[in-house]
Amino acid sequence: MGAGDYYEVLGIPRTADDKEIKKAYRGLARKYHPDVCKDPGSEERFKEINEAYSVLSDSQKKSQYDNLGHTNFTNASKGQYSGAGGPSGGGGFSADFSGFGDIFDFFGGSYGSSRGPRGPQSGNDVLMRMQISLEEAVAGVDKEIQLMHNEPCPTCNGTGSETKKLHTCKRCNGSGQLQQMSQTVFGQFVRMTTCNECMGRGRVPEKKCPGCKGSGHTRANRTLSVHIPAGIDTGMRLRMEGYGEAGDTGAPSGDLFIEVQVRSHSRFVRSGDTLETTLEISPAQAVLGSSETIETIDHKHVDLTIPEGVQHHTALKIPGEGVKRRGKPGDLLVRLKIVIPKTVTPEQRECYQKILQAEGKHPGNSKKGIFSGLRGKK
Repeated sequence: MGAGDYYEVLGIPRTADDKEIKKAYRGLARKYHPDVCKDPGSEERFKEINEAYSVLSDSQKKSQYDNLGHTNFTNASKGQYSGAGGPSGGGGFSADFSGFGDIFDFFGGSYGSSRGPRGPQSGNDVLMRMQISLEEAVAGVDKEIQLMHNEPCPTCNGTGSETKKLHTCKRCNGSGQLQQMSQTVFGQFVRMTTCNECMGRGRVPEKKCPGCKGSGHTRANRTLSVHIPAGIDTGMRLRMEGYGEAGDTGAPSGDLFIEVQVRSHSRFVRSGDTLETTLEISPAQAVLGSSETIETIDHKHVDLTIPEGVQHHTALKIPGEGVKRRGKPGDLLVRLKIVIPKTVTPEQRECYQKILQAEGKHPGNSKKGIFSGLRGKK
């Protein structure tokens, strides 16, 4: 699926609120729904609309999309195994119709509402957590992770059948469900349960596969290559489509979600796209001005000019040396901390005394107590 910018797909500005997003989505969904529009390409257009809405209607996904940009956000859904084999069910976009809700009324309420067999079920999603350094979050990085999950059995191609043939379950007649009736004082009740013969699939293997015992799945340990885009922050999740648990035969695999945690740094603090570091300077540097060399987070060395008369806690900006996100790097702030020396050399003391005299002040006697100047006064 090669959908463009999600805001452009829905035809809304980037400042649109939830109400505007839903209104645009409903209008386009009604126009391009497969039951209404038979024009060539309408089905793909319908999926693009649904893909855009699934992101922009979710506050967390929308925040990540706005922060990372379309390219980085969509690239985060791509990955590959470094070993043999690959994710079951392919990758790509799988339409999610759960967001349609009230618009089904426009089509008679029949779309996806039949109560027949349960049908093949998609695989479960998998959540992993990954810690990265601040340097990696700023510049982006490729990581390899170990993933243990269910994959389609290679012996039977995920069918669970040694002959790769399936038959309708005789116990539930292919419905995947069993009815259990009970009589109470309030009347007769019917309870639906999942068929324990076919596990709700409605079909059973002709001959159980010896490799997977008829389940259609095998447990596998894979090495997965993951691209961490530049600018990612703590709490953001990367979605790897099709890398979750294997689904039933004919159904897609679930997704792998990687939640990122950025470790704290000894020299830099992050705030959005801005990085901040602290530089200690002497009183003389603050008064007369100076020049210092600053090492950035990517180990470049930049000359910083400290102006005359700078005050304590002033932040000096180095443009473009912050977090690199969406092609627009943030800035690096250098917070100045004026440090008063606890001890000075005789030459330094003489210089400070001359400064006091020039200011018309008198040096104190460091050997006397704090109240010594009050003694003897009436």
